[in-house]
Amino acid sequence: MDESITPTFREAHVGDLPAIVAMLADDPLGAERERLSDPLPRAYTDAFAEIDGDPNNELIVATVDGNVVGVMQLTFIPGLSHQGALRCQVESVRVHSAWRSHGFGGSLLERAVSRARERDCMMVQLTSDKSRTDARRFYERIGFTASHEGMKLRIG
Repeated sequence: MDESITPTFREAHVGDLPAIVAMLADDPLGAERERLSDPLPRAYTDAFAEIDGDPNNELIVATVDGNVVGVMQLTFIPGLSHQGALRCQVESVRVHSAWRSHGFGGSLLERAVSRARERDCMMVQLTSDKSRTDARRFYERIGFTASHEGMKLRIG
């Protein structure tokens, strides 16, 4: 990471939504599924309210000089396997295109692992679309392993 630039992490505010959605839309996959408009579609504010109101969800932003430059969602999942262990699911990790290659992605994932430890999780897990080869290499480089084959069924 560029040592002269250190991001600050905080929980997202509803006012961060335009910056967050812009980052989600800033790649070929996101460009097909996100809707950037002013105002944003209500579905985004509804989803934000649900995430914000759930103690097992956190929407974390990375900021530099008050500007949102990265985002991720953490979901803490209780389960019966592994003797009732709690897992931390990491979703929607994005870094603003102007701030990539500054180490912010690694900082976000370090923050995710730190939050998982604070919540006594036994594991941190994530999925990445198979077409995101750079993202998959990045996750492997920082210690994640492709230990499972994920499957999804789109129903909506």
